[in-house]
Amino acid sequence: MGILRSERWSALLLIAAAAIGLILANSPAGASVIGFTHLHAGFPGLDLSLAHWVTDGLLAIFFFLAAVELKHELTAGELSSVRKAVVPAAAAVGGVLAPALIYLAVVHDTKLAAGWPIPTATDIAFALGVLALAGRRLPSRVRALLLALAVIDDLIAILIIAVFFTSSLQWIPLVCAVPVVVVFAWLSRRRQSGVVIAALIVLGVVVWVLVALSGIHPTVAGVALGLVMAGSSGGKARHALEPLSNGVILPVFAFVAALVVLPEVGLGQLSPAFLAVVLALPVGKLIGITAGAAIAIAVTRRRGETPPMGDVVVVAALGGIGFTVSLLMNQLAWKGNAELAHEGTVAVIVASVIAALIGTVVTALRARRYP
Repeated sequence: MGILRSERWSALLLIAAAAIGLILANSPAGASVIGFTHLHAGFPGLDLSLAHWVTDGLLAIFFFLAAVELKHELTAGELSSVRKAVVPAAAAVGGVLAPALIYLAVVHDTKLAAGWPIPTATDIAFALGVLALAGRRLPSRVRALLLALAVIDDLIAILIIAVFFTSSLQWIPLVCAVPVVVVFAWLSRRRQSGVVIAALIVLGVVVWVLVALSGIHPTVAGVALGLVMAGSSGGKARHALEPLSNGVILPVFAFVAALVVLPEVGLGQLSPAFLAVVLALPVGKLIGITAGAAIAIAVTRRRGETPPMGDVVVVAALGGIGFTVSLLMNQLAWKGNAELAHEGTVAVIVASVIAALIGTVVTALRARRYP
């Protein structure tokens, strides 16, 4: 299990899974594999394809772990005070605004404007993996800054999903989910016996089903449960589920999301949304995160220690790796438009590879400054 807790191996697994998915989709077996993921399985009121069970179900566990991490950072980590949180928070906001504005400036078409959230997300696992590979000599504060920024970035992504990708909200299931979440929070503070853990799992599944029935994207259920869970129980849950998330959930999602047939057209025939994502993700994140952090550093310079701008640029370069959540945003933004969804998937992969290369170079150069 230890290897599945490694950030380096997690990043490599993501790359391998996406590459296999892309190769398979464009092989003679591609139609069969893609068709298999479109098979439906479920029960009345919640009939999902196998692909949606991955993006809506398995990915909820990933967001649960992200929420547990966020709560830890807010209570005892790098976001536990305003002074600590101001730089990563400002950097995260800048890292969302700049890519969105660049995307909208490139597309020039209201019909394509719905794709603006795609380049706004940073992939925690991938970014930390590249940092672990290329920045071993960097001080721990760089990882702490990147982690804090990525956690806030995930929170913003969750809010975007909840606000912009919720259709026909059903209030009754949503209201019913609230007391179940409260019971989950109370039970997580009891002594963690086998019966209690089993009850927590059942309650978590019930909350997920109710949120899914409400019309809100069900990954939000994972966030709610992670934020209300007791700190000690959350830490144990994260330790137990981290290998599952790194070794199964994220690679399976990357594989399913990358099952895309490459469009047989020239670059000039691709949608402007393709170029917008490829440009906005690596460049927009680099500009936005750096600018946001620089403003925060200028404002708080006399209030406490702030990170060197060289470290900020490393984090900004790595922040352009928007693999997992960007692929989810792409699927949500172009739901019902297969052509744009396919182009968007390829664009996210290309942009994330570009950002990974830029991040690797910047990180390695910065690491040379340390003995």
